[in-house]
Amino acid sequence: MALESLIVLIIVGAIAGWLAGIIVKGVGFGLIGNIVVGIVGAFIGSWLLPQFGIHIGGGIIAAIIDATIGAVILLVIIGLIKRA
Repeated sequence: MALESLIVLIIVGAIAGWLAGIIVKGVGFGLIGNIVVGIVGAFIGSWLLPQFGIHIGGGIIAAIIDATIGAVILLVIIGLIKRA
């Protein structure tokens, strides 16, 4: 992965983490924690969605949507683990 792609993935992940924190209420980790979750979610979304044959499209908006989906999935899983 090129350095530019990594930087874009981190920025997109930060935005996605913020959005996921708004979507999944009650499981968030505060602003900084949700940004970190969003960055991890960006990696998850960029890997997981193509595995299921889901291709949203190209561009920054599609990347934010992918990363937000990955971050929401991660927050839901973390929420389930925290409750157990």
